[in-house]
Amino acid sequence: MLKTLSILLMIGLAAFIILRPAHAASVPQPGSPAPGFTLLDAKKAQHRLTDYAGQWLVLYFYPKDDTPGCTKEACSFRDDLFQLEKLGAKVVGISVDDPKSHAKFADKYSLPFPLLSDSDGKVADSYGALTNLGIIKIAKRYTFLIDPQGNIAKTYLKVDTSRHSQEIIDDLKQLKTAQPH
Repeated sequence: MLKTLSILLMIGLAAFIILRPAHAASVPQPGSPAPGFTLLDAKKAQHRLTDYAGQWLVLYFYPKDDTPGCTKEACSFRDDLFQLEKLGAKVVGISVDDPKSHAKFADKYSLPFPLLSDSDGKVADSYGALTNLGIIKIAKRYTFLIDPQGNIAKTYLKVDTSRHSQEIIDDLKQLKTAQPH
């Protein structure tokens, strides 16, 4: 009986250690510098935050390639890309999926913007956008609008995938008119 109880206690402790959420970084606040990154896209080309200096950047984290919500969000960005680029913004998606998965997803839905692979979750964590359950890591659906100076202009922590890209377009228009020329 004591041996069985000890085994159950050990299993419970091991499960707690493995499945407990690890400490995540806090979400960077508007006005603070955006955390830097260097990640590979679907074609294994390297992208850095500094590559987007001097322009607005819509940096969106998403949970998984080719899932309903992520597809809806990505296709909305694709469909609104002309308007976003007209406002001086680039779009970049990040998830913990690998470049091969990103390539299939981008090809299937004709996504014209980079999808970056954050396989170890370090970049998502630096933005407070990582759910880390030990053996399972997944990006939260968070978006960061980064200004041309590399600072967080706006955060989106509750995303409605059906209207998210339009929300960013509206906010970009407002932010650009408030910006000194």
